[in-house]
Amino acid sequence: MKKNMGNLDRTLRVMVAIVIAILYFTGTISGTLAIILGVVSVAFILTSMVGTCPVYLPFGLSTVKNDRSD
Repeated sequence: MKKNMGNLDRTLRVMVAIVIAILYFTGTISGTLAIILGVVSVAFILTSMVGTCPVYLPFGLSTVKNDRSD
């Protein structure tokens, strides 16, 4: 599968997942919100590791910089 996530996109997703984890483990978020944000953070981590976001595919989006030598 072709990568469609740039380094900044991947880094921001990991940082958001870390913030969600901190909020959960400090007790700031709980209940349904914690479950939803937990699922989102796991998805962010997985897509960051793979470098491909399935949500970007139908829209043809990509945050990877194009290295073109003209």
